[in-house]
Amino acid sequence: MDDPFSIALNPPVLIVAFTQPQRILSWSILRPGIETARRVAWLEVRNADLPPGVDAIEVVRRRASAAGLDDAVTLVTSRDIRRHHFAHIGTEGAHARCLTTVGLSNSERVGTRLHQPPPLAGTINTLVHIGQPLTDGALIEAVSIATEARTAAVMDSGVRRSGVAVTGTGTDCIAVAAPLGENAAQYAGKHTAIGEAIGAAVYKATADGICDWLADCPGVRAGVSTLAAG
Repeated sequence: MDDPFSIALNPPVLIVAFTQPQRILSWSILRPGIETARRVAWLEVRNADLPPGVDAIEVVRRRASAAGLDDAVTLVTSRDIRRHHFAHIGTEGAHARCLTTVGLSNSERVGTRLHQPPPLAGTINTLVHIGQPLTDGALIEAVSIATEARTAAVMDSGVRRSGVAVTGTGTDCIAVAAPLGENAAQYAGKHTAIGEAIGAAVYKATADGICDWLADCPGVRAGVSTLAAG
């Protein structure tokens, strides 16, 4: 099966360029919702880029425009984008590809909230591509499966804050892309080959990313703990 996209790394930008336009569902800071696009980009930022009192969206918009990314669904992260992770899973003819950057310094447990998040907003930014067209309902279901897989990987890592397992970060973002076309799949849940492929790809890429984050950021992780570290 031909690769549906290429990956270009040019810090502070990581770009996925699709060979054909895709329907993309996300809550990205730029171009959120359901969009038709040919590119998804990660923009690496630092605290100095977003000082208190500035309009973060406007700053990101200007930086994305300066990088020629006006047409891209753009994700924002403080994680070193060189430490991105990719996984491709094929199941019964269904294919899912996941590209993600993973940081947990901004970790949270769902249903609770840090009122003073840490200054370095480590986060998980994930793109999932499914190799066949999806209906709107299946696209939404695919986001649910990707979110569940990301959460499972985070919880299985044993990372904790204040003694409880975290489930993600306060600024995670997921984008799910699928090609345009007819005969769109109506379902992408856990009982389907599509859902299995999405879940496995997202879990693997996220778990690999967490391992790298734990190795790369021993100082940042002082505010969190792992089961292995006690």
